[in-house]
Amino acid sequence: MPSFDIVSKVEQQEILNAVENSNRELATRFDFRGIQASFELKDKQVSMTAESEYQLQQMFEIFLAKAVKRNLDVRSFSEEKVVHSGKTYSQLISVKQGIETEMAKKIVKLLKDSKIKVQAAIQGDEVRVSGKKRDDLQEAIAHIRASDLGQPFQYQNFRD
Repeated sequence: MPSFDIVSKVEQQEILNAVENSNRELATRFDFRGIQASFELKDKQVSMTAESEYQLQQMFEIFLAKAVKRNLDVRSFSEEKVVHSGKTYSQLISVKQGIETEMAKKIVKLLKDSKIKVQAAIQGDEVRVSGKKRDDLQEAIAHIRASDLGQPFQYQNFRD
């Protein structure tokens, strides 16, 4: 029986490359000359530090631009609160990894309501979709892509 998995993962190496490219751009930009500003990757979060809140906003835009160049979906990143301590401001950018159970339930319900002849099962942080025909699976992928769920998905292990 043909099947595929729906997952939501961002490669750690791609995030690291985006962080390094963002730091290089900070070093060359005129408006950041002589200012203590940097990006740092910690676990699955990117930490930004700067001397003002406005600079953090600019840095977030720089990071998103570098992430897009590395083919990362910007919906995978979310900004946390700005923290002010002393004369520095810092902010974390969280990276969404995996499909949460609530989102997985939405996907399963979406596929059941669409009347496409496929079965969806939640397996940890991914959703396995199986059906009798390859065309049904392709229709399910198209249906999930068409319904904007606010999170990027990858479709893996397409088996016949």
